[in-house]
Amino acid sequence: MKHESPTQFEPEVIYRKAKKGHAAHHGGAWKIAYADFVTAMMAFFLLMWLIGATNEQQRKGIADYFTPTVIQMKNSGGSNGLFGGRSLQVEDGFAPHATVTGRQPIAVSGGDTGGALAAKTPQPKDLKPAPGSRRTADDSRFRKVESVVNARLAGDPTLKGLKGQIRYVKTRDGLRIDIVERADFSMFTSGTSVFSPDALQLLRTVARAVADTPNALTVRGHTDAAPYAKGGANNWTLSSLRADATRRVLTDAGVAPNRFRRIEGVADTDPFNPADRLDPRNRRISITLMTHEPLPLPPH
Repeated sequence: MKHESPTQFEPEVIYRKAKKGHAAHHGGAWKIAYADFVTAMMAFFLLMWLIGATNEQQRKGIADYFTPTVIQMKNSGGSNGLFGGRSLQVEDGFAPHATVTGRQPIAVSGGDTGGALAAKTPQPKDLKPAPGSRRTADDSRFRKVESVVNARLAGDPTLKGLKGQIRYVKTRDGLRIDIVERADFSMFTSGTSVFSPDALQLLRTVARAVADTPNALTVRGHTDAAPYAKGGANNWTLSSLRADATRRVLTDAGVAPNRFRRIEGVADTDPFNPADRLDPRNRRISITLMTHEPLPLPPH
């Protein structure tokens, strides 16, 4: 009889580790924090690239763009965004306040509308251009007149040397075009209102540029302080005759006669060079393109 080994009867023991419960779900807040970190790093490396790829002037421009600004309420026309509250339609840059024009809606009671607003459609006569827009249009015409005259003088060999005899002055009334004499250039035969050939051609060049504008005109004649007396005439009558001769040339060149508002001679009372009242430049003709509204007085 065989005896079996005692180890054959030992029970098999299996050890199993108890599984611990999984931690509770902790949410996705870490994802947001990680995204913020990545965004910050991207901005940082972009900043480093900009510093290395730009010059000093460009970096200053970038810094100025991100510099906080304070809106000055008395000059501001709106936001400080893309154009900084500045207007593209007004010369000084400040946006004009909106003006309500035309007929206004009125409230009516009763009827089928139950007190709704009723308004009449504005007619063309009610739609008047704002003063600011008229002034902007005038300034644009004045710049065009100046550029046209200068271009025609530069392209004419006979008049190219007389370009310096035309002066443009912005006044409260509009744009004044002065045609002045010099020691070697006289517009008129001495003591008369007869234009010299070069002066006549010069004035016709100005007239053709002025004829394309709708603005009213004034013409003023000036003399120097040299005494003049001939046949009962004096510097007053001589300057008046020269102003009227200028008007006739402008009219013949295409300027409508009804555009003239004032033709006058002022003798030597408004000299170009007050320090020397015999200066040849004091003898001149002034043609003023009048604006639709008075301009501010120029600073002294």
